[in-house]
Amino acid sequence: MTLAVDLNSDSGEAYGSWSMGDDETMMGIVSSANIACGYHAGDPSVMRATCTAAVAQGVAIGAHVAYPDLAGFGRRFMDMTATELTDAVIYQIGALQAVASMTGGQVTYCKPHGGLYNAIVHHEAQAQAVATALAELNRASGTNLSVLCLPNSEIERRAKDAGVEVFYEAFADRGYTPQGTLLSRRETGAVIHDPVQVAERVLRMVVDREVIAVDGNRVALEADSICVHGDTPGAVALAGAVRSKLEDTGVQVRAFSKGL
Repeated sequence: MTLAVDLNSDSGEAYGSWSMGDDETMMGIVSSANIACGYHAGDPSVMRATCTAAVAQGVAIGAHVAYPDLAGFGRRFMDMTATELTDAVIYQIGALQAVASMTGGQVTYCKPHGGLYNAIVHHEAQAQAVATALAELNRASGTNLSVLCLPNSEIERRAKDAGVEVFYEAFADRGYTPQGTLLSRRETGAVIHDPVQVAERVLRMVVDREVIAVDGNRVALEADSICVHGDTPGAVALAGAVRSKLEDTGVQVRAFSKGL
């Protein structure tokens, strides 16, 4: 059986006259795009332009939902109530669904961003709030939105209990703890910049289903999708090196939300 994996990138993280990343070039490399929905980055025009680029390249569209934290780029924890967070997730996905439909695309999954992504690995109430938002949207609109998250997380358990399909994610350019979680960006080794090293790590993730943690130990992982961060310096080079390494080794790159 041919190995296959999805490559995703955080996209559309510009805002007004401020820009981040080279989304247009990245769309020619990745198979899924996590598009910012206006809470940590992104605005209506950026969302539409990013969806247009994704549709043109046949890239799957995901909602990159976040805490309402433009000043902190969504990387800080916010102690929102369950109702507030559920409504915030529905609001963001709904906005992106409307914009995507104008470009001939559709939102097929959700990937929480930054502080929210990290919180719902362990935070039971917030994980439930996100799972509830997705389940309610699926029931109300007849969609089948899935969630992209870390394995062995609270959001994985809550989403499955709510009937929401779950896919697992690993990170090409982020350091891992021995527990299989992401190393804090405040720590040395949190972000890896060398394209050769990153490509080798990803191949190991896909073929051997493991990653080397910061302490040198091997950590088992399951990944339907590999994230190459669009805001990492040299992101396009990193993503290109990863895709070339995978394809040169016979691994297919295709969107998980299209039947992987």
